[in-house]
Amino acid sequence: MLRSIFLVLKTLNLREEFDHVTEYWSPRIIARVNDQYVKVAKLKGTLAWHKHDDEDELFHIIKGKLTIQYENEQVHLVEGDMHVVPKGLMHNPVADDECWVALIETITTKHTGDIIMEKTKTLDQQLPQ
Repeated sequence: MLRSIFLVLKTLNLREEFDHVTEYWSPRIIARVNDQYVKVAKLKGTLAWHKHDDEDELFHIIKGKLTIQYENEQVHLVEGDMHVVPKGLMHNPVADDECWVALIETITTKHTGDIIMEKTKTLDQQLPQ
């Protein structure tokens, strides 16, 4: 069922997709490319320290700034930057002000990895309604 949603030939405007994102830290799946989802999310504040044991995670900053904290360092990203969080590394995304990101993640990637919390979104919750 998930795959059938994206079989329609369709053109998306990445910036316009953010109009459909109404909550911070609530990714929205907008496309599927093979076994990867393309998602958009608005971020503000802190998510949680977590990791994805088996999947890398790509962050592309569309608007604003994002810091990705690692246990021993931080990566600061600004509009236009891309960064891959390697699988298995503990990380915590932090946005002091609203930040828009596009994410590319394997379809098996859980939102908050090995951590379940109030902000955690299931894949069903990330699908367009």
